[in-house]
Amino acid sequence: MVIMSSSLTFQPVLNRIAAEMKDLADRGRPADYIPALAACDPRRFGMAVAELDGTVYGVGDWRQPFSTQSITKVFTLALDLAREADELWEHVGREPSGNPFNSLVQLEYENGIPRNPFINAGALVVTDRLHTQTGDAAGTLLDFLRAESGNDDLAINEDVAASESAHGDRNAALGHFMAAYGNIGNPVPVLLDEYFRQCSVEASCADLALATGFLARHGIRSDGTRLLTMSQAKEVNAVMLTCGTYDAAGEFAYRVGLPGKSGVGGGVIAVVPGRCTLCAWSPGLDGHGNSVAGVAALDRFTTITGLSVF
Repeated sequence: MVIMSSSLTFQPVLNRIAAEMKDLADRGRPADYIPALAACDPRRFGMAVAELDGTVYGVGDWRQPFSTQSITKVFTLALDLAREADELWEHVGREPSGNPFNSLVQLEYENGIPRNPFINAGALVVTDRLHTQTGDAAGTLLDFLRAESGNDDLAINEDVAASESAHGDRNAALGHFMAAYGNIGNPVPVLLDEYFRQCSVEASCADLALATGFLARHGIRSDGTRLLTMSQAKEVNAVMLTCGTYDAAGEFAYRVGLPGKSGVGGGVIAVVPGRCTLCAWSPGLDGHGNSVAGVAALDRFTTITGLSVF
């Protein structure tokens, strides 16, 4: 292990990781249940690190936009938490689910309250509440990502959103089920449209590493204004650590040791509080829906640098 001093650059570390990822035999498979993502090449790989001042280092396909998918759940959570504070937690829990991200199993015996905001049911609740607060959940998210990344060209891929909508029966079932318990305020079709568009934002590793910076800065946005209190930033990071990689969160904490959030587009973001933020991308997924190479790269990053919350 090489413990990094604050004066060392991240670029040699990223170069070393990229070289190691070329030798990774098992790359997993793209998310074939979303047709628009099925054709992605699992051999592609990119990784970026953003320091607190906005300096970004990258390697491979780090400037290549990809479908962010469930990574956006971190940002909608933060945006709603900034508006509603603890009232949000009356509608969604903070515990690991232990079940797949699109499971309906727990909702019935927990009276329509999802276990956490990163499984699909919980993310639907957060998006619903953000939409009630703003009148445009997906647009609010997109504006935030553009501002924090400094990239005004970020956009929603409407083809991906349409593909998800056409194959979104399980999410519709989750929405209607929670609506039956009074935990959804907007018409379910409206909510689903916002949610599918939210998940279809395209961004690069560089964009996402920069956009996540407020969590490493304890709630401070890139322009110096405060989005979250220090306690709220801690809460988001804690839920990322325990719930951010679906039913593999324990394994991710064991291997990587950082708050993280994955998406089935192959991206994974991670936070080193007080130091930097990361994003790795490779479209091949494991059986839990997490990027094989992305998680492996983050594992190598914390091993090489010694940067971990543990």
